[in-house]
Amino acid sequence: MDRNTVIGFVLIGILLIGMFYINSKSSQEFQAQEKKKADSIAARAPKADTNALKTDAKITDSILNAKKQLPLTYITDTVEQLTTIENDVLKVTFTNKGGQPKAIELKKFTTLDKKAVKLMSGNFNKLSYEFKTEGKISKTSDLFFIKNESKINADSSQSLTYAIKDSAGDVITHQFTLPAPGKNGYMLDFNINLKNAASMVEQSTMNLLWQSEAPQVEKDLVYEKTQTHICYLYNGEYDFETLDNGGNEKFEKPLDWLAINPQFFVSTLIAKNKFQSAELNWVTPADSLKIITQATANCRLTVPANGVVPLQLYYGPNDYTIMNKYNNEMQQIVTYGSGPFSFVKYINRHFLLPVWDFIRSNVASYGMVILLLTLLIRLITSPILYKSYLSGAKMKVLKPEVDALKAKFTDKSGSLDQQAFSMEQMKLWKSAGVSPLGGCLPALLQIPIFMSLYYFFQANIALRGESFLWAKDLAAYDSVLQLPFNIPFYGDHVSLFTITATLTSLLISIYSMSSMQDNTNPVMKYMPYIFPVLLLGVFNNLPAALTWYYTVSNTITLILQIIIQKYIINHEKILAQISENRKKPVKQSKLQERIAAMQESQKKIQDIKSKTTKK
Repeated sequence: MDRNTVIGFVLIGILLIGMFYINSKSSQEFQAQEKKKADSIAARAPKADTNALKTDAKITDSILNAKKQLPLTYITDTVEQLTTIENDVLKVTFTNKGGQPKAIELKKFTTLDKKAVKLMSGNFNKLSYEFKTEGKISKTSDLFFIKNESKINADSSQSLTYAIKDSAGDVITHQFTLPAPGKNGYMLDFNINLKNAASMVEQSTMNLLWQSEAPQVEKDLVYEKTQTHICYLYNGEYDFETLDNGGNEKFEKPLDWLAINPQFFVSTLIAKNKFQSAELNWVTPADSLKIITQATANCRLTVPANGVVPLQLYYGPNDYTIMNKYNNEMQQIVTYGSGPFSFVKYINRHFLLPVWDFIRSNVASYGMVILLLTLLIRLITSPILYKSYLSGAKMKVLKPEVDALKAKFTDKSGSLDQQAFSMEQMKLWKSAGVSPLGGCLPALLQIPIFMSLYYFFQANIALRGESFLWAKDLAAYDSVLQLPFNIPFYGDHVSLFTITATLTSLLISIYSMSSMQDNTNPVMKYMPYIFPVLLLGVFNNLPAALTWYYTVSNTITLILQIIIQKYIINHEKILAQISENRKKPVKQSKLQERIAAMQESQKKIQDIKSKTTKK
């Protein structure tokens, strides 16, 4: 190889090396650009829903677990399917998982934002029981039932059936029947049918789990909680528990039904053949969750030889008229009276409710219905009011003589001999034919009427959502101003009806001060101002219907008081009657004689003590 050949090979090698280098660099740049494009496309592509993947995994696991729990010959579904049936008042969505209701909607009732009231919508709600097959224990809530076609029955009711099958047919069926439109259709029939009951449950007893959650429906969550009750018909007697911070109740004797009553609505589990026993637990979640309560009931049921367990589910309004038609004592859930005032429920049921329904059927405005009802009640009680004012007028006539007695038994130091003064005052009243209780008893007789209306307006679902004047909902407090802070004992809003009720109460108290026999007592002197202030705090969170009623009642009372005292009661005639009574011999009852003897005895003891002290 000569020199030129060597130089040529070297140049060719340099060119080849340069070419390989350039090609390698270009390839790296191309790969980098392709990677950048791929990364950009990946960034723009939708990300996988990890929650959905987890949910799918859980569903797959639950299906596999169900398959493991059941004999291989059993036939179930593999995915959740929802089915809805409805009538004119109730819309029920069922799920084949557990063969049970999943959502309940009341079609004739709405929330504040005008959406249908939902009594059931969360995953907490459940109806489930355990059964045994070939040594394996399964929970119905974990199984996907097969849905049979829903059908319309001869009476226009609708039936929906879920089943777990084997090669021979149905093994377990859940049959639900919804009443036909116009048939008071809030009651859902629920029949459980076990084909081989003897082998599926031990000792012919089923343990049924019922979980029910009550979501917030009304405007004021705190007030709604105070009006929510856990109700039951136990051993033939109705009773209820308040929520408080949760609770527990055990039932060892037959139980007809259990109910969750969030103020205006009710969810009830009913056993047609009664529960053997039950245990109920409930909790009150934090206000931020907007849930009133969560209740869990474990109920024992007898499974008859035919394997059919008849149950019922009531989802509907807390309405006395509606629930009274079922003849199972559910109407007692409506709190028309409780505690020491439980007797007023009979006034509400048999007098106020029929009168209310009559007026409501003829008057469109509920505010005017309340006004007319109040006017009727005040007219009925006006004779009692007259007796009270007549007694007050007699006391007023005797006031100068009472003042003279007080001066007589007051010593130079200004201290009053209360014992002697009381004895002489009683003699004066007796001789004049005046009873010191004449003004008190009529007032006491009006307390049951007030308390019956207090319960009536709080429990009356007909007022819910009805507006009047500035009040948007007569079943809740009216608010004309929302405060940015909370005032203790008052609240965070201003209720105008509460203010009008307080002012009219104050006017009555001030007007009545003039007829008081003794207004020198500092307690009695300031009581007219203290009581209305208390009303301001107590009534501010109460329904507008109640504070409107109290406003109307006070106004009518004040007008009647002025008319009776100014134009009906004749003070000269009263004075003449008192003078005539004094001429008659005073007759004392045995009780009055004993009281007089006791007072005389105490006076003698005080005289002896005073003489001993002086010595």
